[in-house]
Amino acid sequence: MLNQTNRHVPLNALLILVVGALTVGPVLMLVIGSFSEGIGAMGQFTLDKYISAYGNPTLPTTLSNTLIFTLGTAVFSTILGALLAYLSVRTDIPMKGLFAFLPIVPMMIPHVLFSSAWITLLNPTNGMFNVMLRNLFGLANSPFNIYSLGGMIFLEGMLDLPVTYLVMAPAMVSFDTKLEEAARVSGASNFNTLRTVTLPILKPALLATFTLAIIRSLASFAVPRMVGVPGRIYVLTTHIHRIISIGWSPDYGQAAAIGIIVLAVAIVLVYLYRNLISESSQYVTVTGKGFRPTEIKLGRAKYPLFILCLVFFALLVVIPIATLIYMSFLPYTMVPSARAFSMMGLSNWKTVVGNPIIIRALKNSAFLAVVGATIAIGLSIFIAYVIVKVKSKASSFLESLTFLSFSFPGMIIGVGFMWFLVKTPIYATIFGLLVAYVGTYLPYGVRPLRSAFMQIDEELEESARVFGASFLRSLKDIVVPLIAPGVISAWVLTACMFIRELSVSVVLSRPGTEVLTVEIMKLADDGRWGQVAALGLIMAGLSTALVLGANLLQLPLSRSKIKKVKTDNRTEATALPIP
Repeated sequence: MLNQTNRHVPLNALLILVVGALTVGPVLMLVIGSFSEGIGAMGQFTLDKYISAYGNPTLPTTLSNTLIFTLGTAVFSTILGALLAYLSVRTDIPMKGLFAFLPIVPMMIPHVLFSSAWITLLNPTNGMFNVMLRNLFGLANSPFNIYSLGGMIFLEGMLDLPVTYLVMAPAMVSFDTKLEEAARVSGASNFNTLRTVTLPILKPALLATFTLAIIRSLASFAVPRMVGVPGRIYVLTTHIHRIISIGWSPDYGQAAAIGIIVLAVAIVLVYLYRNLISESSQYVTVTGKGFRPTEIKLGRAKYPLFILCLVFFALLVVIPIATLIYMSFLPYTMVPSARAFSMMGLSNWKTVVGNPIIIRALKNSAFLAVVGATIAIGLSIFIAYVIVKVKSKASSFLESLTFLSFSFPGMIIGVGFMWFLVKTPIYATIFGLLVAYVGTYLPYGVRPLRSAFMQIDEELEESARVFGASFLRSLKDIVVPLIAPGVISAWVLTACMFIRELSVSVVLSRPGTEVLTVEIMKLADDGRWGQVAALGLIMAGLSTALVLGANLLQLPLSRSKIKKVKTDNRTEATALPIP
C-alpha cells in the first residue's frame, strides 16, 4: 500500500492543484473581490462594499423573503419526498414501480421551463387556468397568483422533490420492520405505528433531507428570477443578480460581499447535512441477504392515495410538458378553444430557428454539454480513482476539495468565477464558461464514478502491471472499460446539467457566449411565451439526443474485450496485448 501511495504522489499533487484551483480559487477571489473597489481596481482594498451592501434598506425584506422561501420550500419538498417514498417503498399502493420512477422525472426538466409552463397557466392576468376559472364562475379576480411567495414555494418544492425522494427512499428500507410489527402486535394502528415507531427512527434522515432542501432552495435562482421578480419578491440570489445586472456599472464588489455570507451559511448547512447523514446510518438495523420490507396494507385509503399520486404527477410532469407543447404553436397565450386551435402554426418555431443569437446559443450549449462533460468526466475518472484506490491523507483532502462545490450556490460561485477569471485571457469567452461549469458540477461526475471504482478488484490492475503495463495503460485498457456503464451515466448526467445550467451562466454569459437557458429567460422577460415554449422543447430535445446517443455508445463499450477469469481462487485480467 505504501508503494502504491508513493507511486501516485505526483498524480495526487496535480489533482489537488487542479481541483483546488476550480473550487477554492473562486472562493478566495470572491473574498478578495468583496474588499476590492471594483473589477478594474482589484487589490485596492476597502470596506465600502460591505457598508453599502449591508446598509441597503431593501436587505431586511430580502432576508425575510429568503427565510420564508427556503423554509417553506424545505418543509413542502420534505413532506412530499417522505410521503412518496413511504408509499412506494413500504405500502401496497398500485403501480409501485412507476411511482419509484416518476419522482425523479423532474430532474430532466430545466427549472426555467417548468417555471415558464406554470406562469402561462397561473399568472394573474391571462394565465390560462385563471382565465378558465374566471369565465366558468364569473369571478372578478383570478383565484391564483403564481407571482407570490406561495407560488415560488409551490414550484421550487416540486422541483426539489427528486432530491428529497432519493434521500428518503433508501432510509425507508434501512430499518428492521420487526419494530413496527411489535407495535402492531401491541394493538397500535398503522397511523400510531408510523407516528411512534417509524418517524422517530427516520428522524435523522428527515432532518438531513430538510437540511438538503434548504441548501437547494437557498441556491435556487430560476424560480425566484422567473416568478419572484415579476411579483417584486426578491430573495438573496435575485438580489445579487439585481446588483450586477442593473445600471451601466454593475457592482461586483457588493455582490461578492453578500455572496460571502450566503456561501458561509451554505457550507455550514452542508457540514450539518453530512453529520445528519452519518447519524442516520446508525439507525440501520437491516441485516442478512434477501431482506424485503413488510408491505403495509392501506385498506380503504389505497385507491384514494393512488389517485392523489396520479394527480400530483400530472401537476409535476404531464401538465407542464403539455402546456409547453400547446403554447409553442400559438401566437399568444390563449385558453384552449376552437379559435385557439384554428390559430395554431409554426411561426414560433420558425422565429426561434431563424434567430441567429438563438442558433449561436444552441451551438454554445451543445459545445458546453459535449466538450464540458467530456473534460469533467475525464478529470472525474482520475479523481475517483485516487479517492477509492489510494488510501492516504492527500486523497482524503482531494475528496474534501472535490465535494466542497456541493455547498456552492450557483449564483454566488458565478460571481466568484467572475473575479477568478477577470485577469485571464478566457474571461468573457465560451472557455470561461467551460471552466466554471466543470468547477461547479465536478461532484456530479465524481460521485457515480466513485461508486463504480469501489466495485473493481485491485487484483485486475496488479495482473496488468505484471505484464508491464503502466498506470495509464492499465487504467485505459483494464479499469475504464469495466466501469463503462458508470462512465456513460456520469457523462449523461453532467451533460444534462450543463444544458440546463442557469445560475452560473447568467453571471458569466456575454454577447457571443449566449446559452439556451439565458435566452429563454430573456424571451420570458419580453412575454414571448410561444417562443419560450418552442426553444424549451428544442432544449429538451437536445438533452434527449445526448441521452440516446450515450446509450448507443454504451452498447459497444459494454462488450469489452476484458474478461475476468477465476482460476484457483485467483482473479486474472485478459485484455488487449500489452507490450
